[in-house]
Amino acid sequence: MTRKLESLFGFDEVEQQTQPSAPITVEETQSAMVEIDRTIDKIDAALPTVYGLDSSDTDLDDLASKAQETFDDLMNLGMNVDSRYASEIFAVAGTMLGHALTAKTAKLNKKLKMVDLQLKKLKIDQDRGEDPTVETAHGVVLNNLSRNDLLERLIGNRDQKN
Repeated sequence: MTRKLESLFGFDEVEQQTQPSAPITVEETQSAMVEIDRTIDKIDAALPTVYGLDSSDTDLDDLASKAQETFDDLMNLGMNVDSRYASEIFAVAGTMLGHALTAKTAKLNKKLKMVDLQLKKLKIDQDRGEDPTVETAHGVVLNNLSRNDLLERLIGNRDQKN
């Protein structure tokens, strides 16, 4: 690949970033984990609990009955006016009914999407099997150990488990 294409697509920057750097220290790892926890908390706060899912049915029922009453009134009015004005009244009645149903459907879809996001988050949390109150791993820093010392330590742990 030519240098122009690499610079155009940003590959030269990626290669520079992926080159090995100095080892990551324990303090850097801990600060990164704290930052990740803060980000996760922000995401959790951004997904509020959805209330009133059962009220959407009554809202839609109320809207449907109100729209039906208004539609009937406009139909009666359209039948009692001159024919050249009746078509406009009928068109307005149909448009009003369509806008009302679209607004309520959008509100309901928003609530359903929020619930879907919350269910996906719960599934991911369950798949990971993480409980924030349970410690999941222990780490030990091994400084200046040779390969043989490390192998002896691993074999010793394996023998203790059997």
